[in-house]
Amino acid sequence: MRISALAILTTVAILTTAPAVAQRYDANYPICLQSYGLGGGYNIDCSYTSMEQCQATASGLSATCDANPYYANAQAPRRPSRQPRRGY
Repeated sequence: MRISALAILTTVAILTTAPAVAQRYDANYPICLQSYGLGGGYNIDCSYTSMEQCQATASGLSATCDANPYYANAQAPRRPSRQPRRGY
């Protein structure tokens, strides 16, 4: 009885797991188009060199344009320099 319950539990666990989703961002382009489909699905296309180019493609579609978080030439935001403390 334990073996059959364990076999059923293992089978259910294997059949209900979802496949892993691969990274969909192309590190060569700074702008990504995220388009939404029926049933909550979406697609990411990182092949745009400017926000204007992406917005022209997204015009009339259920889509948004975002900065690519994995862009290879992206620069980290600069931290403000610290001022030395004054002694009174």
